[in-house]
Amino acid sequence: MLKRSKMPRDGNQLAKMIVDMATGTARAEPEKPAKNPAAVALGKLGGAKGGKARAAALSPAKRKAIARKAAAKRWGETS
Repeated sequence: MLKRSKMPRDGNQLAKMIVDMATGTARAEPEKPAKNPAAVALGKLGGAKGGKARAAALSPAKRKAIARKAAAKRWGETS
């Protein structure tokens, strides 16, 4: 899927962007801010075990109720 560039709302910024694109001085993609390695490591700690830990903590009846609700949403049925 193609990514669309964000067009600025300000008229002056939009005009500058159009001129930059026409003259070939515009950047192809905006620069992304660097991620904090410590925050990435913390996110991986919880994310890797999240679903498995939650499934282990739930009772079979509660897991079944959650699955039934998800299936109803997915298939458009009301229950």
